[in-house]
Amino acid sequence: MTWEKHLEHWIVGLRTGWLDWFFIALSWIGSFGLVWLVIAFVFAVTRRRPLIFLTVLVADLAADLLADAGKELVARHRPFETQLGPRSSTHSLPSGHAATSFACATVLSHFVPRYRVAFFGLAVFIGLSRIYNGMHYPTDVLAGALLGVLTALLLLAAVRRRSRRERL
Repeated sequence: MTWEKHLEHWIVGLRTGWLDWFFIALSWIGSFGLVWLVIAFVFAVTRRRPLIFLTVLVADLAADLLADAGKELVARHRPFETQLGPRSSTHSLPSGHAATSFACATVLSHFVPRYRVAFFGLAVFIGLSRIYNGMHYPTDVLAGALLGVLTALLLLAAVRRRSRRERL
């Protein structure tokens, strides 16, 4: 058994019945970046900056599409023996939840840097929930996180470039 399977089994072995609902809920709110879209909408409305919501939406969609493409290319099987919550029949590498969460956390941190620790903390917990729930191996989540951050950084660079052009 590889180090990764040992780590995944160790994390799954930490399950405590009274915490299962929490990690299932984290996975649920991370689905399709729902929690991130709600957070972005609140900040966009309260700060009267629709660009916040629009950029988070684009980051969410781009990271999700790229994660789906990665799953098709790699075709790695999930750790099916111990899943909590709704089952998934797609491949596991990279984690789409981690990709969208880290993409959105990166974009939100750019616009609202005061809350960056909270944003990335939530992204980490959503990623961890995917391992705890038996849906992903640790490297699936790490690959998704890296994909999400890179997607967001490229998007933010494009947004900055466009806004510089508009000022000229």
